[in-house]
Amino acid sequence: MGQEGRLADAHVAAKNVPAVRSWVSLDSTGNGTSLDVDKHAIMRRVQIHARDLRIIDPLLSYPSAILGREKAIVLNLEHIKAIITAEEVLLRDPSRENVIPVVEEFFRRLPATYQPEGKGTGQHDAAEVDVSPFEFRALEVALEAICSSLDTQTIELENSAYPALDELTAKISSRNLDRVRKLKSAMTRLIARVQKVRDELERLLDDDNNMADLYLSRKMGTESPHMAGSAVSSVTPNSPFLVSKASRVSRASVATLHGNEYDVEELEMLLEAYFVQLDGTLNKLNTLREYVDDTEDYINFQLDNHRNQLIQLELFLSTCTVSFTFYSLVGAIFGMNIPYSWNENHEQVFKWVVGIGGMISGLILIIVLFYARYRGLIGT
Repeated sequence: MGQEGRLADAHVAAKNVPAVRSWVSLDSTGNGTSLDVDKHAIMRRVQIHARDLRIIDPLLSYPSAILGREKAIVLNLEHIKAIITAEEVLLRDPSRENVIPVVEEFFRRLPATYQPEGKGTGQHDAAEVDVSPFEFRALEVALEAICSSLDTQTIELENSAYPALDELTAKISSRNLDRVRKLKSAMTRLIARVQKVRDELERLLDDDNNMADLYLSRKMGTESPHMAGSAVSSVTPNSPFLVSKASRVSRASVATLHGNEYDVEELEMLLEAYFVQLDGTLNKLNTLREYVDDTEDYINFQLDNHRNQLIQLELFLSTCTVSFTFYSLVGAIFGMNIPYSWNENHEQVFKWVVGIGGMISGLILIIVLFYARYRGLIGT
């Protein structure tokens, strides 16, 4: 076989080799393992279809999605591409700059923090609080990271946009217009991103069946070894999902473990908290968009006013041109080499022609300007 044949066979073999992707696996104990495996290994590991894996492919553009499968949750939220099971989280491309903080947060938050029985947490007894399922703790970390990232970007955009809009209002220039144009484009993209995540949470909240699909521990019939007689505080103080009513969480956790598929209270509380946070971020962006629209309207009014002033100036100059055209016509007539009877006394006649011609030209100018003002063509 020649060299060309070997190259062709190598090319075909390379095309048949699945692409290897970088993953990190994090379990409930906080242990992390780097994985460089192909998509088939991931599909066998978490038992999902190829179409589910395509949703979290960073090379493809898919909308935000939280999909419950038989043994996994497929998560595609902005830069977080993950697969959550009842025992581990598989996070894609963990070495990316915007994913590294999320990985660190997973390491910090996934291990449950236990307290001995009898010690109170706030005003409630620690023994009354049950452990949230692992998949919910992982989902909360991802949602909190996304909501915090979007809110931070919104604040940064506000800090840049409001001064730029005020500067444009004070002085209309090409530089200020270009600056506001770029900020408006960034605002439009950010609104679309926030809206997608918000719509996905709203889709889950509107259907109990969709939320029930995310109860992996319930479907697997597994129970955390620390569930009975222990308490957990897996929620940070900055998290909006603060469990203030221990009894409600306890009932939801018990329902999770004992298979009440219609009780989705715990997950509904979690999703509702982040839905409210996203809604607040979206309200900030909508307020900014209204301010941008108001500024655009003001700028358009200003430009229309300048345009009207230019039109009035043009009308005035045109009127002056018409009036002086008549005056130049008189000069043109006298410039003709034709014998007239008044040539004998041309000095006296010249004075009368110049005077009468100037009066008629001025009268034409006054009449046209008065008519234009009467019709509202020029300002008073």
